[in-house]
Amino acid sequence: MNQYRRRSKWEEAIIQSFLKFLRATKAFLDALSESGAACVSRATAIKFLLARKFDVARAHALWRQHEATRRREGLNKFEPFEDPLKSELETGKFTILPTRDATGAAIAVFTANKHFPTQTTHQITLQGVVYQLDVALQSVETQRAGLVFIYDMTDSKYTNFDYELSQKILTMLKGGYPAKLKKVLIVTAPLWFKAPFRILRLFVREKLRERVHTVNAPQLGLHVPRSSLPKQLGGLHEPDHAAWLEHCKNCYTNNLQNAKLDGVIDEYVISNHIPPINAQNGIIEHEGDMTSDRAPRLDSDTDMHISGDPPYTCDPSPLRHTHGYNGDMKSRHINSGDEDDMDISTRGTWSSGEVSPGLSDEEGGGGGAGEAPHALLQRVRALGRRGLAAEYDDIRARPPLGTFHHAKLPSNLAKNRYTDVLCYDHSRVLLSQTDPDDPTTDYINANYVDGYKQKNAYICTQGPLPKTFSDFWRMVWEQGTLVIVMTTRAVERGRVKCGQYWPLADGQHVVYGDFAVTTQAVEHEEDYTVTHLLLSDLKRGGSRRVWHGQYTRWPDYGVPGGGSAAPVLRFLARTRRAQALALHDLDHAWAGHKQGPPIVVHCSAGIGRTGTFLTLDICAQRLSAEGVLDVRGTVERIRAQRAHSIQMPDQYVFCHLALLEYAVMQGYLDSADLTGFDEDNEEESE
Repeated sequence: MNQYRRRSKWEEAIIQSFLKFLRATKAFLDALSESGAACVSRATAIKFLLARKFDVARAHALWRQHEATRRREGLNKFEPFEDPLKSELETGKFTILPTRDATGAAIAVFTANKHFPTQTTHQITLQGVVYQLDVALQSVETQRAGLVFIYDMTDSKYTNFDYELSQKILTMLKGGYPAKLKKVLIVTAPLWFKAPFRILRLFVREKLRERVHTVNAPQLGLHVPRSSLPKQLGGLHEPDHAAWLEHCKNCYTNNLQNAKLDGVIDEYVISNHIPPINAQNGIIEHEGDMTSDRAPRLDSDTDMHISGDPPYTCDPSPLRHTHGYNGDMKSRHINSGDEDDMDISTRGTWSSGEVSPGLSDEEGGGGGAGEAPHALLQRVRALGRRGLAAEYDDIRARPPLGTFHHAKLPSNLAKNRYTDVLCYDHSRVLLSQTDPDDPTTDYINANYVDGYKQKNAYICTQGPLPKTFSDFWRMVWEQGTLVIVMTTRAVERGRVKCGQYWPLADGQHVVYGDFAVTTQAVEHEEDYTVTHLLLSDLKRGGSRRVWHGQYTRWPDYGVPGGGSAAPVLRFLARTRRAQALALHDLDHAWAGHKQGPPIVVHCSAGIGRTGTFLTLDICAQRLSAEGVLDVRGTVERIRAQRAHSIQMPDQYVFCHLALLEYAVMQGYLDSADLTGFDEDNEEESE
């Protein structure tokens, strides 16, 4: 009976979702009919509804804006098999890749050095863009997951840049096109681009502004897996633009035939040219068929074919989707984007109520549902030290959530400080490849870890070895890092825990490979030392200030003593202020996440004290923003990206006690009486 009741509730929910979907589609089509608009298919209605989360009024407004944009820019009538549009398409300046990013979003690339404003009009260039986007958007997977737009300025000159055209493309994609614009990545922007870019940013809404990133080629890995990028951008693919155009041609021809048969003026035909995302455990080291049918589901987030819609007339391309994941993958709901949805990426959100430990997200969150400070206090009292240690043992007993293939390569083994502390493949930081014949030059023992509402907020790494000093500073430079947190001393108990990778004395200057580091000032506090560094790129030019904070009273395999976490919490606050001030000094030079580039955090192995620091920082931010805490969930998610983070039970216990102390300091609790916490508290048998 219980099983029957559960199934009935599930079926009822499915039916209600389906009815809601049908009502929204009918309302959208009715609204168009009442306004005297041309007849469109249900498939088109679904696209606009998905783009506005099935809000009929807003979807209708988007459709009107979309139609106005097409009329204004001359995007209604295409002649893709005749010049000038035929030649424009064949330049390959704009193309859709046969891969997706980690969230399933389609990837569009505009190569600036192939564009010559004096040789083509805005109308023809926009037609070339929209013609291909229309085909890409015929995939329901693309409708659902959105679009990443890469503007590649590598080797481009001022004569290749068209400010007005760039503004038109950006405005069209965000306000007049039925697709979720996940992000815009401007790659290798030259110096002359900075001024017009600052002006352009003033004319876009703040939320869209936050989706626009200027990055160098190595930093693209922060946003799109290298396995999904073309070789021209440091990736692994050699896209066949001619094959893509042939597919576009087939879809366009089929569309015209359907229009004649159905009497429906509609530019869309459903297509599966770009394969859907297929998250799997382990590295996908071969090209697998990702075009198999999926079981139909009745919600607004899945593939649908409504009776009366045009059939799926475009055959899937043989091109394959070749990137994958490591770790424990769980299915997620991916919201349809709009101008109010600042979900830059949906890879492993840490948002409230969502648990996705193997993934990461630029707009991450804080973990599961969390608990209020008073509830955490009651639970800590009930469990005691012994109970929390048992909870940690349960977490530690779980096997790693990924593989370590790159860390185990013979040429990389010597770069690891400890043979048993390796970095996951799926979240490792990729350096630029310095030797074209040696792909392992991209390796460093470091992993990205998500923060509170920020994907890749941290880089967790080991204490640098003398042989990896230059790799460490290369990573800091390429990732745009402004703040380094060090939670170890160089030597502890007579053992070297970390190499002296920066100059100690004020005014001292040391060269590490292609980078020079100069110490500009040193501040000695009771529990930590702050060093202000200047990092310079000797090979390509440029310099940047880096704040280095070293906490000096944190024992290895242990926790800060003294009976209070206040010194650590003060250091944590100082670190956050340093990041905010450094970001403020950059002004418009930084166009990424509002909380800035990744903070590099390390101890000796980069797992114990490093994981503890991250847990405190993430939980403290979430408490301030939401009034709740989720220590266990946070630890689990950190460990999913940096294996074995939080190394000892005492560190797990310390996180709970420190956060309770923080809650008292911030006024969330009047006090945190833990009398008897260290006593055995086994339940008495009755």
